[in-house]
Amino acid sequence: MSAEPRINDRIRVPEVRLVGPSGEQVGIVPLAKALELAQEYDLDLVEVAANARPPVCKLMDYGKFKYESAMKAREARKNQAHTVIKEMKLRPKIDPHDYDTKKGHVVRFLKQGDKVKITIMFRGREQSRPELGFRLLQRLAEDVQELGFIESNPKQDGRNMIMVLGPHKKKTEAMAEARQAQAARKEAQRGAAPAESAEEPAEA
Repeated sequence: MSAEPRINDRIRVPEVRLVGPSGEQVGIVPLAKALELAQEYDLDLVEVAANARPPVCKLMDYGKFKYESAMKAREARKNQAHTVIKEMKLRPKIDPHDYDTKKGHVVRFLKQGDKVKITIMFRGREQSRPELGFRLLQRLAEDVQELGFIESNPKQDGRNMIMVLGPHKKKTEAMAEARQAQAARKEAQRGAAPAESAEEPAEA
């Protein structure tokens, strides 16, 4: 079945409840009269509520309506932000360099407006020292507190300990800032190009 409404001569009912081009209620009129009015206004008769009794039809420029609806839907998709949960895995006895690398990834994810699931993986005897994992998670949360907050407190999950960090910035804000930064970089590159080309090679 087509999702598009019936328009003009595709409408097959004896009478309709007619809505004018400005949203005014015309009332119940014979279909022939509604089609006649559509021709007078140079508009389309569009069935907007097929299940009503009688069906509700409106006078409108259907081509323009479809175009504007498509543009609105496109803009909505463009601005839509899907929250993504990234995952970062650490060991309780992580070395400083590896910790800094992992923390850098967490910082990048939070700046992008994504949530981060931090998993501490315990092995062997480490399982008897859950406080090591707890302290590591607390340290990481403090190190990135300017960018994110603890959305889900550390909790034991079998051999692992899990914490979820949420970003302070919304995904839409992070996306907008990224677009602005990209535009600024392009503008700076364009501004630098003429200056470079203006330099003439020195004569020997």
